[in-house]
Amino acid sequence: MIKKVKADGKEEYEYFKKVRERSTETDKDVTAVVSDIIDNVRKNGDKAVREYTVKFDGKAPECFEVSREEIEKSVSECDAEFIGILERAAANIRDFHARQLQQSWLTTKSNGVVMGQRVRGLARVGLYVPGGTAAYPSSVLMNAIPAKIAGVGELVMVTPPMKDGKPNPNIMAAAYVAGVDRVFLMGGAQAVAALAYGTESVPKVDKIVGPGNIFVATAKRLVYGTVDIDMIAGPSEILVLADESANPKFLAADLMSQAEHDRLASAILVTTSQRIADETVVEIERQIQTLSRKEIIEESLTNYGAIIVCDSMDRAVETANSLAPEHLEVCCENPMEYIGRLDNAGSVFLGNYSPEPLGDYFAGPNHVLPTSGTARFFSPLSVDSFIKKSSFIYYTESALMADKEDIERFAETEGLTAHANSITIRFQ
Repeated sequence: MIKKVKADGKEEYEYFKKVRERSTETDKDVTAVVSDIIDNVRKNGDKAVREYTVKFDGKAPECFEVSREEIEKSVSECDAEFIGILERAAANIRDFHARQLQQSWLTTKSNGVVMGQRVRGLARVGLYVPGGTAAYPSSVLMNAIPAKIAGVGELVMVTPPMKDGKPNPNIMAAAYVAGVDRVFLMGGAQAVAALAYGTESVPKVDKIVGPGNIFVATAKRLVYGTVDIDMIAGPSEILVLADESANPKFLAADLMSQAEHDRLASAILVTTSQRIADETVVEIERQIQTLSRKEIIEESLTNYGAIIVCDSMDRAVETANSLAPEHLEVCCENPMEYIGRLDNAGSVFLGNYSPEPLGDYFAGPNHVLPTSGTARFFSPLSVDSFIKKSSFIYYTESALMADKEDIERFAETEGLTAHANSITIRFQ
């Protein structure tokens, strides 16, 4: 099932190449279909969205927008214990993200110059939430709560209706707990287009966030520039760094918890112990027999899973940084000693009792993370994702006079004489 690789500076990098390539293949047919959908929604608004909703989801609601009364009714239909779990998770997420909030600032100089930066939330943000078998209330919390903390003026959620044309009650409960302002029952590329361009019912937004299938991801990529987006997420991935002290039962469970997401998901164990490698394979084969998504896990591990055995922890850390995984678990005797050396990861989980699902649902840090090696230069979703900044400058006449010749010379060096003239004319 899962392959073993001996780290020799070549074999493991050949495997990494395969892992990266799985998310870079662009389906031209999908792009063509999504382009047509976007164009149709841009021209025909709600009519086009309704037609696609019937075609892809089976039934379109009479009214796209879910009223506050309907949302509250859906919440009342949810299990009370689950509502409590949502509220406790939301409290952890708020606590973590509240610490990210930036403040506007201003500075003055002795010559009368005033400069600063204004920070404020975006006016309106669209949140895409999958439905059907991929209905994840946790994604609502992770996307909506940072937006509200950032001061977003209006948070608009779109989510596909169920087969009966009604909203998923668990998704509605999460939207209620997270403070989503408006909810529309629509999904797919047509919902992304509605958010990007606006329709008779759906207001145009400034940014679109949230996960989705290949059609949703392609639509987000195509409307980028008209609106901002969070990221183009690739298949999910985990890398577990383990030494001789690790527990193979835990390692196997954690690898499979990520592999069950998707047949393209990647689960990798990097260890310095051949014993740990061998026993983890045995544990995978034992535990997988009782798991509901066994077939998906098997295909994921066979095609994109690996156990890489390194001759030292230095090599293991180097390997982890090279892959730059979305999730990185450190199952080592002293995990804290590695935190300063692990530079490329979306989120790092330290110790045997910090498994990746803890971050998915409850701990507080965001679970919207960079994939496909983009953790080398990209960060998790955060409050910063929902703000914009403007700088401001105030110069007195004497302060500008003091810098006049430097600015003029700079402009003339670049061949921009009108720029230089804008300075010169003020002192003639």
